[in-house]
Amino acid sequence: MTNPLEKLRILYVEDEEKIARLMQEALERHFQSFWRAADGEEGLRLFHREHPDLVITDITMPRMDGLAMSRAIHEESPQTPIIVVSAYSDKEKLLGAIDAGIVKYFIKPFDPEELLEFLESLVARQGALHPRIPLLPEWYYDRHEGILYHREEPLHLSQRERRFLEALLDAPGRLLQSSAIKALLWPSETTTDDAVRVFINRFRQKTHKELIRNRPGLGYYLQVQNDR
Repeated sequence: MTNPLEKLRILYVEDEEKIARLMQEALERHFQSFWRAADGEEGLRLFHREHPDLVITDITMPRMDGLAMSRAIHEESPQTPIIVVSAYSDKEKLLGAIDAGIVKYFIKPFDPEELLEFLESLVARQGALHPRIPLLPEWYYDRHEGILYHREEPLHLSQRERRFLEALLDAPGRLLQSSAIKALLWPSETTTDDAVRVFINRFRQKTHKELIRNRPGLGYYLQVQNDR
C-alpha cells in the first residue's frame, strides 16, 4: 500500500534535544524530507530555505517561541498547515495557537502514531498539501503539481525546465554551478557553457528576466521573495 505521507516535506521545531531526537526517530522515515530546528528563529530560516509542506512545533523555546514563528509563517504562507505539540493546555495558549493559524494541537505526552493518523486524515481531506513557493511578486511554484504560476495562471514548463527549476530550489545555498546544470539536464551528452547560457536565457524569456540570477564564476541561483 502506498504511504500517503511519503511525499510530504516536514519541518519539526523543538528545543529539547532528547524529545526532538525521539520524535525524529519515530517520524522521519514516513516522509520524503524531515528537517529539525531548535527554536523559532532557526525554524523560520529553515522554512524560508526549504519550503516544507507542513510545520510541527513546540511553543516554549528560546529566542523565538513557536507561536511567534507560526504567526510569521502563517502571514507569509497561509496555506501551510501548522501543528503544535506542547505541554500547555490552558485556554490562553490554545486561543493563541488558533490566532497563529494552527490546524491541530497535541498535548504532551502523546503517541506519535496519533500525529501520523492525523496527518493521513489531513492529506485525505485536502487531497494533497500543495506548497506554493513564492518567487518574484505574482510568481510562485507549486512543488507537488510541478507547475509555475504567474498571476494564478499556469505556465507550461518542459521536463528539462522543471528539473532545472527544482534543482535551483534544492541546491545548497540555492547556488547551482554550470557543471551541475550540465550533468542534470544533459547527463549523456557533452555540453558547453554556451549551451547552458542559451538554455537559461530562453528560460528567462519564457518566465521573467529577473527570476534566474548569475554570480560570475560561481553559478546560478533563483530569485525568491525572501532574498530581496
